[in-house]
Amino acid sequence: MNLLPYPRSLKLGRGTFKLPVESPSGAISAVRSEAAPNNTEGYSLTIDRRGVCIEYRETGGLRAAGATLRQLLREYGRRLPYLKIRDWPDFARRGVMLDVSRGRVPKLETLLDLVERLADFKINEFQLYTEHTFAYRNYKSVWQSWGALTATEIRKLAARCRELGIDLVPNQNSFGHLRYLLEHPKVKKLAEISEPYEGATGDFLRFPTTLSPNHPGTIKFIRELYGELLPNFSSKFLNVGCDETWDLGRGQSKKLCDRRGKGRVYVDFLKQIQREAAKRGRRLMFWGDIILNHPDLISKLPKNLIALNWGYEATHPFEKEAATFAKSKVPFYVCPGTATWMTLLGRHETAFANLRLAAEAGRKHGALGYLNTDWGDGGHPQPLAVSWPLYLIGAAHSWCSKSFDEKLLVPVLSRDVYEDPTQNVAKAAIALGFAHRKFDYLESNITPFGAVIAAPPPETRELFCRSGLKYYARVKTKNILAAMAEVEKQLALLARAKPSSNIGTLLKLELDLAARMAAESCNIMLWQKALASGNAKEAKRLAKLGIAALRKIERDFDRYWPSRNKATTAKCSTFLQWRIDDYRRGKLHFPPEVARLAKAKTYAAE
Repeated sequence: MNLLPYPRSLKLGRGTFKLPVESPSGAISAVRSEAAPNNTEGYSLTIDRRGVCIEYRETGGLRAAGATLRQLLREYGRRLPYLKIRDWPDFARRGVMLDVSRGRVPKLETLLDLVERLADFKINEFQLYTEHTFAYRNYKSVWQSWGALTATEIRKLAARCRELGIDLVPNQNSFGHLRYLLEHPKVKKLAEISEPYEGATGDFLRFPTTLSPNHPGTIKFIRELYGELLPNFSSKFLNVGCDETWDLGRGQSKKLCDRRGKGRVYVDFLKQIQREAAKRGRRLMFWGDIILNHPDLISKLPKNLIALNWGYEATHPFEKEAATFAKSKVPFYVCPGTATWMTLLGRHETAFANLRLAAEAGRKHGALGYLNTDWGDGGHPQPLAVSWPLYLIGAAHSWCSKSFDEKLLVPVLSRDVYEDPTQNVAKAAIALGFAHRKFDYLESNITPFGAVIAAPPPETRELFCRSGLKYYARVKTKNILAAMAEVEKQLALLARAKPSSNIGTLLKLELDLAARMAAESCNIMLWQKALASGNAKEAKRLAKLGIAALRKIERDFDRYWPSRNKATTAKCSTFLQWRIDDYRRGKLHFPPEVARLAKAKTYAAE
């Protein structure tokens, strides 16, 4: 039976019940009952000769039963099988967080479609990760070229989420990750540091991203943001981020951090933010990475905070970290990820394991919630079509991990997301997420598919995808060809798909564009290898093919963009022109002796 999340208890009977054509609702009854599972979202769903009967204790259970019934109706139509379901979730709060700050800001229509579908998979929390892409009145010059969600749009989204039983939680990073706001003349003085500095490995720059916790204007600035943002949300929660405060202690707060310690300064500032949130009736959420580096200070946290325990690799120590928060009696979520960022097509073996391990650790140690995170590092070129299989897996694990069956992904995705009777879109989407394994090259948070084409010009010394133009010397030619062949195989499968709706057609197009970009990463590496070996004729041939392909992708991407996203592609796909310029330049940025690693990490070495 093609249901996801799959119920924890489902017993099939013999026979079917046919819903009447006229007044089908008359054959469906829903009653509050103590016989329903003892959980706020517990429900029983019975289909027999008398019709469809739902029993529930609270509204959440009725919604969950409705989501299951809608899937059954899409699967079987009016002729429903006799069955008995008893079901309830592992986690009270089951969420998805979408990054809207790295180059792709979805239109309201895109977000409304997204939450409609998430609700049918029993997701009850949604967050939009925001740095500078809410339309703050005083900072239009910051967000204008990126696109931004307006107060009116947020209110409309929040209203629809309430109807669907989804809590739209405001998410505004409030300490680090504020690079673009800190470039504004009014805010620049609040930055911990004033100039970029070299990252730990010396091959990239870190730009000012962190607020100075001891500047008298910092809390005033936070109040300004919250005062404009929060009235648009009805949620009682607020995610303030506060992760990766790389700059802390390097500038304005250096003396303070030297005297009190960076960990204590961090906690003290978190307390100030917490007070601002509390004044506005919000319970504060924050990313848990910094406080885990200072375990002796966990006990100093206010008791009503919620730590968001994130980690994105298959080996992330969720078990250890969840145990730490549980032992300290700090409420927490587990926050795995889709592993789609800087990959174009995903790292599915990583994401599948990461999503499962987070659920196991969270369930064992009493996590309040499970938040599946979908980031957009490196310009966010990967579309929602790539992320959907991971959203569904996260929804399944957060509801009932033990009942999840991977074999149900293709039929459920095809029916409820891609709306493709051929199932080819779903099959291609999943296969493409494993295609990078053909490279036999491993690196955290990235694949050659995503990094080669999107690598920034080296002179900019930007962080994300910075090693992409070195991979040609680290991946064998036969592996590049194998990866390219796998992408082309899935593109051919995708071409045979026949979505039955406009949104299905758009999702197919998104996946096609991402796969074509990934294929060009392979062509770029082959061109680089030809240059490195002195094969000028082959390099010229590959450059000509590459320029033509990139121009076609750019035209198609620009044409597709307004149907799903705000602003323009300028912050998302600039790399297409970078690579065209490289082809024309006809010279390697990094010769082989600089580009290759002493020992590349491969799957065989794992």
